[in-house]
Amino acid sequence: MNRLISIGEAAEALGVSITTLRRWEAEGKMVPAERTLSGHRRYDLNKLKPEISHKALTTRRTMAYARVSSHDQKADLERQKQVLELYCARQGWTFEVLADLGSGMNYHKKGLKRLLQAILEGQIGRLVITHKDRLLRFGAELVFSMCEAKGVEVVILNQGEDTTFEEDLAKDVLEIITVFSARLYGSRSRRNQKLLDDVKKAVQESGRC
Repeated sequence: MNRLISIGEAAEALGVSITTLRRWEAEGKMVPAERTLSGHRRYDLNKLKPEISHKALTTRRTMAYARVSSHDQKADLERQKQVLELYCARQGWTFEVLADLGSGMNYHKKGLKRLLQAILEGQIGRLVITHKDRLLRFGAELVFSMCEAKGVEVVILNQGEDTTFEEDLAKDVLEIITVFSARLYGSRSRRNQKLLDDVKKAVQESGRC
């Protein structure tokens, strides 16, 4: 993954002055800088000095993340963890596996919060997941943007469709309906219970189609 740095950081990485860096670029002695919308120079550290980027990546941790939506998917959670552990071990990486059991439609999960904090603090250099949807059902692209900004490599083992998408999505929808209905009618309401039973039945039947 590309890591873009400012002209001052680029000059420091190469051990030269900013003036020298600008002159080298003008003379065609180095890869031209990219430009931000405001016109500031941004250099790709991988192209500028690959050994620096590689060293920075190897000194930071690799984190793998697994998630399922509900308790009856614990077996799938263990399978995900085993797949991640085996893959990381085969690459020779020093790694840690984080796992959550909960909806993929929100950020309120212990493992995910810890992962995001580690990304923001620059503690990890690589994130490994089995499928994009294991990270978040909606909002994964935002996390990937954070990774790009922090120079974190993202490894997705299976780029295809997650085979449990329909099942997970149905469980996520049921969770939202349950919380919303309980707040609106009260958890002991008979009307609420009948509504939940009818909706759950419809969602479960849809998920099996």
